[in-house]
Amino acid sequence: MRKLSMDELNRISKEDFEKAEKLPIIIVLDNIRSLSNVGAFFRTADAFRIGALYLCGITARPPHREIHKTALGADETVKWRYFETTEAACRQLKEDGYRIYAVEQVEGSIPLQDFEFAERTAYLLGNEVEGVSEEALPYCEGAIELPQEGTKHSINVSVCAGIVMWKLFENLVLKQKN
Repeated sequence: MRKLSMDELNRISKEDFEKAEKLPIIIVLDNIRSLSNVGAFFRTADAFRIGALYLCGITARPPHREIHKTALGADETVKWRYFETTEAACRQLKEDGYRIYAVEQVEGSIPLQDFEFAERTAYLLGNEVEGVSEEALPYCEGAIELPQEGTKHSINVSVCAGIVMWKLFENLVLKQKN
């Protein structure tokens, strides 16, 4: 076994990424506090060609040195938009014909493995301490929950987003290729 070189990874340029088709998926960041988490969202969204990130409320925005450090430049490739409130982002998404799902532990949430992923959907991820805001939940058609068996019943929000984005990519891209 040997590690692949950068050339063997067939990475595309920023220009080619800009032209490449993106998943019609939007990830909504509801008042994310950590700049490292925000950078991780950008980096993962780049990896899976997510359509856009919507940054809401106190969520920091590029350009920012701490975001850039974690994003490794993905803050320059992934489209993003800022909204003063998560509710404003949700209203815009509804106007644009998106369905919205919270990624949150709520009554009636759907386990991730049972969720039917579809295009033109937005996924709402909440604050590191408070989760998805109560004000944003009424805009959601439902919620997805990551099954857990540990003592914390909590996963870091950017790690959680990575798992959800992987499942989106797996269901909407990889399974289509097979």
